[in-house]
Amino acid sequence: MKVAVLGAGPAGLYFAISMKRRNPGHEITVFERNKPDDTFGWGVVLSAETLDNLAANDAVSAAWIREYFAYWDDIAVIHKGVRTVSTGHGFCGIGRKRLLLLLQRRAGDLGIELKFETEIDDPRPFMESHDLVIAADGLNSRSRAAFAEVFKPDIDVRKCKFVWLGTRQKFDDAFTFIFEETEHGWVWAHAYQFEPETATFIVECSEETWAAWGFSDMTRKQSIAACERIFAKHLGGQSLISNASHLRGSAWINFPRVLCERWSHKNLALLGDASASAHFSIGSGTKLALESAVALADYLHSEPGLTAAFEKYESARRTEVLRLQSAARNSLEWFEEVERYLDLDPVQFNYSLLTRSQRISHENLRMRDPAWLGGAEAWFQRRAGNTDNLRRAPMFAPFQLRDLKLANRVVVSPMAQYKAVDGCPTDWHFAHYAERAKGGAGLIYIEMTCVSPEGRITPGCTGFYAPEHEVAWKRLVDFVHAETEAKICAQIGHSGAKGSTQLGWQQIDAPLKSGNWPLMAASEVPWSPENQVPKAMDRADMARIREQFVASAEMAARCGFDMLEIHAAHGYLLSSFITPITNHRTDEYGGALENRLRYPLEVFQAVRAVWPAHKPISVRISANDWMGDEGVTPAEAVEIARLLQAAGVDICDVSAGQTSIRGRPVYGRMFQTPFSDRIRNETGMATMAVGNIYEPDHVNSILLAGRADLVCLARPHLADPYWTLHAAVQLGDRDVKWPDPYLNGRDQLYRLADRGGATMGPKV
Repeated sequence: MKVAVLGAGPAGLYFAISMKRRNPGHEITVFERNKPDDTFGWGVVLSAETLDNLAANDAVSAAWIREYFAYWDDIAVIHKGVRTVSTGHGFCGIGRKRLLLLLQRRAGDLGIELKFETEIDDPRPFMESHDLVIAADGLNSRSRAAFAEVFKPDIDVRKCKFVWLGTRQKFDDAFTFIFEETEHGWVWAHAYQFEPETATFIVECSEETWAAWGFSDMTRKQSIAACERIFAKHLGGQSLISNASHLRGSAWINFPRVLCERWSHKNLALLGDASASAHFSIGSGTKLALESAVALADYLHSEPGLTAAFEKYESARRTEVLRLQSAARNSLEWFEEVERYLDLDPVQFNYSLLTRSQRISHENLRMRDPAWLGGAEAWFQRRAGNTDNLRRAPMFAPFQLRDLKLANRVVVSPMAQYKAVDGCPTDWHFAHYAERAKGGAGLIYIEMTCVSPEGRITPGCTGFYAPEHEVAWKRLVDFVHAETEAKICAQIGHSGAKGSTQLGWQQIDAPLKSGNWPLMAASEVPWSPENQVPKAMDRADMARIREQFVASAEMAARCGFDMLEIHAAHGYLLSSFITPITNHRTDEYGGALENRLRYPLEVFQAVRAVWPAHKPISVRISANDWMGDEGVTPAEAVEIARLLQAAGVDICDVSAGQTSIRGRPVYGRMFQTPFSDRIRNETGMATMAVGNIYEPDHVNSILLAGRADLVCLARPHLADPYWTLHAAVQLGDRDVKWPDPYLNGRDQLYRLADRGGATMGPKV
């Protein structure tokens, strides 16, 4: 084939090399607008695994690259004047210019023609004159722009400003993150050695700090001088250097995250940053480009024709690209919001930084550096008030709210059972909750229990409004207190517009086929076109329902529940006031957030007045309606939490969504944890994290990073009532309390675990 490669960065050059090695008969020309040694950036970070992959593809260039690699195992974080070092991370780096020169040399040896200082404004002439065109022309790809209607690029320009510099100061012992507070705000640096005498030094800050410093009005020289002053004590008298002299201005930019719907058109394929970009904070953009170059060259020689090769390229590489982009997005968002974490203790701050992308888990950190993680766990236990066993995982640290003391941080989430009869819990509920209370979790919830018959979601929902309800719930609470260490929380709520619907395993949220009861909500907004239109509550309705909440709380108190939660999420009645999607009122209960939250706060204050002062109250909220600015956003959820906190709410149970059928949630593991993280670290309010949390690793990483104070698991506890006890066995924790009649079973699990590999019950 006659091949044109547009762009002589690592992606373009390595693709050309890979193609030529597979068939020396290819006529390949690489076109580049810059000079051979022009480059933006200083060092390139790869992994040992990536280098092994390169060696399998082209041993010659891999050997050349390996000769110039700088290796380091440590990450150092300098925060609040404390330098924290962890090891076992396995990085290697090379100068970007050196990498390009080596690839240019290898391409020349293979007979690939390199044409520099050649402007390429339009790929179409190349598509006409060549059999194959590869657009590896970078983040600002002109080829991508030429066929934007085909590739449909999604370019998200991110918040922070950064400038890519270098220095002769040595950072050869660790990949180093430095955080400095200045008179204009926080500025931080990513520094790492890539050659014996030169290190990369990327300076980054928020747009607000950048503007306050006046960097936009500075020359490149002035900008560098300012950065030298900021980081003077870390530079050892060395200067900062720019190699972006071909760029105008101070060379500060915002990172553009690129994602394209398609990567090919006719005989043109996008490669590297032209198709997808990964933020520099995880150091994998070049890795992604090189591995995609190898894969595309493979498919062009294994598939029958360009169309099939391009289809295979897109389908096979997209998953890996999206996985890496997801990690990169997590990482860049952490840095964008880093100022919310800068008040954390250096230990917790360091842990948060290390786990920011979610690619490094709690137990993965233990494999890398068991001594450092053990010290971090001990710090967490001491802070929690545990001095007996400092080597326990964070999930087994105690926690206290008012006078409520929990043995650990695991919570059994509320899970509707739909088994009540006229609101009364049955033997099913007793067996269900009793089993989970015996399972080792520190706190268990009962399902949302309704304050009136009309406030039920379904005919199978439990209630707190009849004498027989109190008898049944008290029997359960007494058992939990007598036979387990668990504490038990009552969640109370009113269904609002989502009431009078079928059982959960029937057609969920759909109206009953017969026997429907009237509904009410903040406004006359039905849950769906099939559901009935609720009555907009008047003042008499509001007063009556408020007193129903009060009466339910009083019943829960008489039953002996240890904690109370008011359900103000998921589109139920109180939620219908909070979200503007369903609150269309024009009185003092509609419009601005303070008005929308007025009635839920009235309910809370009335309940708080009758709930025992030594026992805590939680409120569950939907922190994101998943409807953009039309609904509640994560930023507004922070303000909701502030108002709840000011009113005296002890902890915020942070859920999301289920407020409208038009919501479009973005799922994934721990997908709602970022909302808890934001609320906790911007308000200082205690939070509970929920949502697709199913492994001990998830729980421990959430807690030690300071993303929540308690962690709630629902479906794992449906599958395994003893999830917490099994997690303890898996983690080697022998201090968790088992029920006395089950000690023989516990001891057998311990023996099996000691032998290693024997089945210990359902995987946790």
